[in-house]
Amino acid sequence: MEDALLLHRLQFAFTISYHYLFPQLTMGLGLLIVILKFIALKKNSEFYHNAARFWAKIFAINFAIGVVTGIPMEFQFGTNWARFAKYAGGVIGHTLAMEGLFAFFLESTFLGIFLYGEKRLGKKAHFLSAVAVWLGSWISGYLIVATNAWMQHPVSYSVGAGGALFLTDFWGLIFNPWAGWQYLHTMTGAVVTASFVMASVGAYYLLARREIEYGKLFIRVGIIIGLAASIIVLFPTGDRQGLMVVKNQPATLAAMEGLFETKEGAELVLIGQPDMEKLKMDNPLHIPKMLSFLTYYRWNAEIKGLDAFPRDQWPTNIPLLYFSYHIMVGLGTLFIAIMSLSAFFLWKKKLFDQRWVLWILMLSFPFPYIANTAGWMTAELGRQPWLVYGLLRTADGTSTMVSAGNSLFTLLGFLGMYFVIGVLFLLLMLKKIGAGPSGIATESKGAH
Repeated sequence: MEDALLLHRLQFAFTISYHYLFPQLTMGLGLLIVILKFIALKKNSEFYHNAARFWAKIFAINFAIGVVTGIPMEFQFGTNWARFAKYAGGVIGHTLAMEGLFAFFLESTFLGIFLYGEKRLGKKAHFLSAVAVWLGSWISGYLIVATNAWMQHPVSYSVGAGGALFLTDFWGLIFNPWAGWQYLHTMTGAVVTASFVMASVGAYYLLARREIEYGKLFIRVGIIIGLAASIIVLFPTGDRQGLMVVKNQPATLAAMEGLFETKEGAELVLIGQPDMEKLKMDNPLHIPKMLSFLTYYRWNAEIKGLDAFPRDQWPTNIPLLYFSYHIMVGLGTLFIAIMSLSAFFLWKKKLFDQRWVLWILMLSFPFPYIANTAGWMTAELGRQPWLVYGLLRTADGTSTMVSAGNSLFTLLGFLGMYFVIGVLFLLLMLKKIGAGPSGIATESKGAH
């Protein structure tokens, strides 16, 4: 607890991991609400309108908690990571400022209009406000991902007289080749989360034998969109993002796959434990030559292992990186299996009578949160020991005036505060789900 660098990293890791529990649902849910509103408009159906209103309430709660938990992260650039902010602020300050000034205000303004302006706007304008909320959340997501992509693959910069970086090409920053696939992978991951949450709530209603018609609707929408998103997360977005790592961060790939030695026809390790003393995999279960094929589409292609790189360029925590990557991939495969099974029974028109499948759907909702968190851990642990890959090491980006004790004190404060926020969030969510869409319909009629 006397290592200031470790505590700075722990504090930021905790606050950002906790924060991302909320925007991943809002970004995915924004698209699903647009779909519900579109169907409602086409069918002129109050049933679909009310379903959209119900999920808008869930969206609003997540959005509010996301704002509260997101603000402290921005201050940490100045408090805990001052040297990084001074070094890279001339580049990433552009995308971060645009996210706050444009995307966030677009999303928050139209969310207020969507929640409280339906009767004044009319049905078509209200649908457009839902589209604006969705676009605002996805534009916000892109600007954040573009910031991270620059840290993973720095482009369009020059070094100033004082050693700090400044931007040379704004559009080069915005259209960083790393950002495109990372963004699509992140957004489809968010859609997977929203789809599982929607299907889970629908399954709960059917198992509880209440809100039956709404429950069936939520399951249908969740499964159809969730199956498509689960496949897209794997291919092409996950595959193409992996190729970016192969091309630009080969040491990261070796650590993710637990490959300590350079090999032709490298195996794909499904299960195993990295042994950092002997530099080998313990108890490996692998598929021969599959890693070479997945990486270069050739069975005998050479894959560079960690032995091909200097030790000081290896990711800092290889076991944690390895396990987070395999948790992400394993859960992603599980999502395809769950959604395919559910879609099969839905196609056969037998799903709503298969209580065991409904139980699986209801209990599966936490796993996309775990998978998305593991995915971001993979990206961030893989970039180590660099804050800006190849340019600025993590140890050189901290605030020298903030001691380990200061960071520990504030970390404990965040833990306590976020625990209270989490309890309030769960109570609000349970209240809204308990009231159900019928409760929203009653509120809507009362407002008339």
